[in-house]
Amino acid sequence: MKKFEYNSFTALLGVVLGVLLTLFVVRMVDKRKKFDGDYNRWRKLNLILQEVQRNYVDTIDMAAMTDAAVAAALAELDPHSVYLPPVELTESESELSGNFEGVGIVFNVPNDTAIVLNVVPGGPSEKAGLVQGDRIIKVGEKVIAGIKTPQDSMVRMMKGPKGTKVKLTVNRAGTDIPFDITRDKIPVHCVDAAFMINDTTGYIKLSKFTRTTYKEVKEASQKLLEQGMKRLLFDLRNNSGGYFDQALLLSNEFLEKKDAIVYMEGLHRDRQTYDADGRGALKDIELSVLLDEGSASSSEIFAGAIQDNDRGVIVGRRSFGKGLVQEPVNFTDGSGIRITVARFYTPSGRCIQKPYDENYQYDIYERFAHGEMTSADSMKVDTTALFYTVKGRRVYGGGGIIPDIFVPMDTTRATKFYINCNKKAVQMRFASSVFDRYRSTLASFDDFSSLERWMESVNIERQFLDYAASVEKMVPKPGEWEETRSYMMPQIKALVGRYSKMGDEAFYRFYLPVDDTILAALKNSSIVE
Repeated sequence: MKKFEYNSFTALLGVVLGVLLTLFVVRMVDKRKKFDGDYNRWRKLNLILQEVQRNYVDTIDMAAMTDAAVAAALAELDPHSVYLPPVELTESESELSGNFEGVGIVFNVPNDTAIVLNVVPGGPSEKAGLVQGDRIIKVGEKVIAGIKTPQDSMVRMMKGPKGTKVKLTVNRAGTDIPFDITRDKIPVHCVDAAFMINDTTGYIKLSKFTRTTYKEVKEASQKLLEQGMKRLLFDLRNNSGGYFDQALLLSNEFLEKKDAIVYMEGLHRDRQTYDADGRGALKDIELSVLLDEGSASSSEIFAGAIQDNDRGVIVGRRSFGKGLVQEPVNFTDGSGIRITVARFYTPSGRCIQKPYDENYQYDIYERFAHGEMTSADSMKVDTTALFYTVKGRRVYGGGGIIPDIFVPMDTTRATKFYINCNKKAVQMRFASSVFDRYRSTLASFDDFSSLERWMESVNIERQFLDYAASVEKMVPKPGEWEETRSYMMPQIKALVGRYSKMGDEAFYRFYLPVDDTILAALKNSSIVE
């Protein structure tokens, strides 16, 4: 009897639970939203966000949710189609516009404290009284020195709309001095250096393709032509690109009429072809283009046009491999998207976009791991993507511009002393200490030969070794300094020279003797046979 009662109860309980579960399922079915499967209308995404807003257990930041959904959707396309919130969009556009709004200083952070390298002439900081060598202690009431404040955070705090005020407190010769600065528009230059290496060879270092790139390069090259330039080393290493039209204008300076520069094409974009008009001022200048793994986008458009037309020689290492063209779409809330609308192709028909798989972000690390940085034989080349230059030379697509002359990264001169100094930025901190000691002298140099003679006269080498030993407690082992001296001293002089009136020009001039890519370019003619 008890057994019968137990089974009956169990059966009854099962029926009741079954009914309840059925009612629950029915209620769930009743709440289903109709979706017709037409993903082209993005309706499913809207339905999901609406349901989250109506039913989620906690308060929702719908703006953040929408931004996250947009960013995730664009991430499914390619690595360069991105959503930019208002702050990021403003910073991105300021960087490429050729000017931004801020206080007008260039600073370095060698010892967890921002030190003013130079003050933009006529800018708000110069008008307020800041000088080279000032150490920035506070921005407003926020202390930024000695607490490991990220450098990009410092920049954000100092930037701001034209006409707004910010107080910078600096330490000068042991005294804290506050300065009230009214922000203004600050010009940003993309030509870091332009000078003659020898009687006939000029050098131009271009950091990015901004709105002012063509104008700046035009002015710089004109000055070099007046000094006798017959050959140009055009340095695009670590130039991540920028505005497409600036790459076209620069390419046009070197190419003959009707030489192809680039063409673009996409599913919703008809093919557009761009040719040179033959009116460039540098058509007769021998040309070497310097590239590395940091050269991307507009840098690759320029290099591809030069290589495919056999106009010059490409020296260095394989470029980044970005062959996609983004179009900006901005919204009224200050945000925007950069969406890929086309691929660009070099004159021979190459698309140099590397595959965007799950390892895309780590491609440069992979190049290190597989030995590509030190051996041309380790370079990944898609031999199936074979194309030909105007003169019939073989070139390849599918992953960056492959140089005509490969220059490996030199790791042989890195002694333990050198590595340890790099880890602690000893060279940079030493340069700062030299400036503290010789501030007025360094600031007066605008001639490289005089600056070089002065460094020899004060025995910068001996001062560095003494500084490393006494301040950093780092002494090279027997034989180490002799092994690494020829490599380290140009770097040290370059960092000290940057504090002179010559700025980056002094840096690149001093660095020349140990720059293997420049040395390789100088040894090889840029006339391609």
